[in-house]
Amino acid sequence: MAYHSFLLEPISCHAWNKDRTQIALCPNNHEVHIYRKDGSKWSKVHELKEHNGQVTGIDWAPESNRLVTCGTDRNAYVWTLKGNVWKPTLVILRINRAARCVKWSPKENKFAVGSGSRLISICYFEQENDWWVCKHIKKPIRSTVLSLDWHPNNVLLAAGSCDFKCRIFSAYIKEVEERPSPTPWGSKMPFGELMFESSSSCGWVHSICFSASGTRVAWVSHDSTLCLADANKKMALVAAVSLGWGHGVDGALGAGRKVLSRAVPQGHDCCPMLFTYEESQGTLTFGGKLDVPKQSSQRGLTARERFQNLDKKASSDTTNASLETLHKNSIRHGPGGERVEGRAWLGHPGVLVPGHPLAVLVSGPGAGAVLVHPQVSLDLPVHGQISVLAGGKANCSQFCTTGMDGGMSIWDVKSLESALKDLKIK
Repeated sequence: MAYHSFLLEPISCHAWNKDRTQIALCPNNHEVHIYRKDGSKWSKVHELKEHNGQVTGIDWAPESNRLVTCGTDRNAYVWTLKGNVWKPTLVILRINRAARCVKWSPKENKFAVGSGSRLISICYFEQENDWWVCKHIKKPIRSTVLSLDWHPNNVLLAAGSCDFKCRIFSAYIKEVEERPSPTPWGSKMPFGELMFESSSSCGWVHSICFSASGTRVAWVSHDSTLCLADANKKMALVAAVSLGWGHGVDGALGAGRKVLSRAVPQGHDCCPMLFTYEESQGTLTFGGKLDVPKQSSQRGLTARERFQNLDKKASSDTTNASLETLHKNSIRHGPGGERVEGRAWLGHPGVLVPGHPLAVLVSGPGAGAVLVHPQVSLDLPVHGQISVLAGGKANCSQFCTTGMDGGMSIWDVKSLESALKDLKIK
């Protein structure tokens, strides 16, 4: 494991370039900073300042080397590197609420933006007029879209939203692609066609992801539930597990036969945890913590430390005075950060990650109590993210986390396997 602290501010979202030598991140404001790795050090090489509101999503297309960003200003920008300068192109999303998440398609000829306008904008470049245009997927979405993930065929799009639903839509754009072949999710795929819809849960769907093959989809929701559906089993819900941490789940990563996800429950530490999916039995079981805190001797708190604890963690408990985990605050990918009576509101999007026998990676914050209210506006900042660093979804060997502590951690899967006796990642 490697850890680097970029900022004092939380890292809202991030994206890597193709060769993983540069990372684009948002320091919890309207800017995007690009850092380049020079040996063991990271140096800031670019600052992108086109948004007028909080940047809520970043994605970096590996082949075309284009960045796409979205934000609470209800706009998206496609950034192209010309010489040594990133040039922005405005994309009019035609929405009246904040954009919440953005994702390039696998072929990089279009991208999807989820928003608080209860719709998904599918954006593509129109050669004749030399601009970006978009089409909307609206029905039957009834609330803010929090997370997106593309199927490997470049057509199907999975979406999780605040109406407690996971859905799969067809995002077929006849202007830029050929007619798609049939899939286990269905054969007729006109634009906007609903291919799959989960039954209602009791929480916002914070994160969603297809497997590397595209036959499975997994998602996590705010009621601390992780679910998985398999198209080869008549789209049945083949696994669902309650994480048992009260309310507050954020993020999921998954692929192939493994799912990595992050949970942000109330009053838990900041280390990832592993869950394994048994396909034959259709069950998810707890595998172990991936970042076991080091034991340290306890000491009393000074009056200053006690008040700092009350402000930062909403608790004066001496046992929570310091965190020995790699991250010192939540590993999250979702809206949050609003201070309400000394407590932080957590929640929102994410991504699905790696792939080995379907395993699930979860993490929680040690930053005290979490204030969650179903009527709180979702047009809030986002904090933290997990992304695949090496190996892709099919065979993840490294993954990266960023959090509210302004730091980035790189996790090596094989090192984690050797560190945990009972953990085997195939």
